[in-house]
Amino acid sequence: MTRLRLRRTITAFVALVAAAALTACGDSGSGTDSGKDALEASGAEVLDGGKTTIEFWHAMKGANATAVDTLVADFNAQSGGKVEVKAVYQGNYDETIAKYKASVQQKSTPALIQIYDIGSRFMVDSKQVVPMHKFIEKDGFNAADIEPNIASYYSIDGKLWSMPFNSSTPLLYLNKEAFERAGLDPTKPPKNLTEIGELAKKLTVKDASGKTVQYGFGAAIYGWLLEQLLATDGKEYCDNGNGRKGLATKVQFDQETAVGVAQWWTDLVKGGYATNTGRKTDDAQAAFKAGTVAMHLESTSVLRGYVDAAKGKFTVLTAPYPKVSSSSTGGPIIGGASLWINGVGHSAKEKRAAWEFVKFASSPVEQAKWHTGTGYVPINAKALDEQIDKDWMAQFPQFRTAVDQLHALPPSVASAGCLLGVMPQARKASEDGLEAAIVGSKPADQAMKDAAASVQGAIDSYNKSVG
Repeated sequence: MTRLRLRRTITAFVALVAAAALTACGDSGSGTDSGKDALEASGAEVLDGGKTTIEFWHAMKGANATAVDTLVADFNAQSGGKVEVKAVYQGNYDETIAKYKASVQQKSTPALIQIYDIGSRFMVDSKQVVPMHKFIEKDGFNAADIEPNIASYYSIDGKLWSMPFNSSTPLLYLNKEAFERAGLDPTKPPKNLTEIGELAKKLTVKDASGKTVQYGFGAAIYGWLLEQLLATDGKEYCDNGNGRKGLATKVQFDQETAVGVAQWWTDLVKGGYATNTGRKTDDAQAAFKAGTVAMHLESTSVLRGYVDAAKGKFTVLTAPYPKVSSSSTGGPIIGGASLWINGVGHSAKEKRAAWEFVKFASSPVEQAKWHTGTGYVPINAKALDEQIDKDWMAQFPQFRTAVDQLHALPPSVASAGCLLGVMPQARKASEDGLEAAIVGSKPADQAMKDAAASVQGAIDSYNKSVG
């Protein structure tokens, strides 16, 4: 992104935050809640009399979209005619939040929306939503079964602001047959970056002409993967307790650990042991599914798709996300997205209808279906006790890895992730740094330092806009 485009993006983003705050304070029109009342939870009795129809904006595609459609259809069927949810695909995560920001200005937000993890700070500051804990408190809903490591990401001061929905953890994916052909034991996966580097050399294969037909390692230049590695090393991505003790004032992905990751990745690509497919996750995923990459970093959310794509070609195995070094003691951050209920411009019936769907979607039975249909980690721990889930993981033990990893460590400030109003820009900036190092345009330390500095203006402008 050019500096001019970045400035325009920052200006537009800050304007949207201010507009959202102003909208929250104004009247929203006849038949809808406005002002403070719009941000309060309503009781179940408001659904009596007539059907309430709401829109649910989401960003799922492929097998995940099919799972969303099934979930919505099941909810509508059991609602007794009181509620109809209409699922509306809005594009990828970035496109969805961009459309949401536009809908705030137009005073036409959906009653329910799925927003990715790094959009959380904006959603809180927008003053458009009813915090999920208000519904939980009003109904006496038992939130104790929500996975602690997942709940911690979407909580501020110990209170849940949105309901986790499609939660993921990063995994190390392995091509079993590639390991076996190299004389390696696929049941003993690498545990840190050094070990990945050593095995990548053994797993890289060239044909008679010297062309590489299989790389030992490959992953998208994706900022989320760097965030995960920092967390496994116990390092915080931004200051002020990862933005949870107060507004974060700077990013810290130029610290020693991140520079080390950039240098490690650069060395593997330069040595010919890792392929560089660029930033597009689809391209990196395609390389692994094609069998041209033996080790690969990605979200558990693609597991179902990987298993299906590899059928008849090779066996997909999963392992815990690697740590930076053997001395690292942290754990990864969750990814994915959560559900937010909009209050401003929505009637008590619409808010209640949205909450009823949220409760349904987070139930053990539905989360078990969601887990087995997508690969996302069930947000409700009791989903693992459902027979459908037990049977599925007995058949596909690869799905167990993400769950075990989630349970391995208690929540921490590092693993809770960074709450930053301009986190999307920060993630892209970290990708600028990683890519500059990997392609050799800058030394790793300078690349990450420049990348962190590039987002400082956006952070300052955002923080000023929200006070």
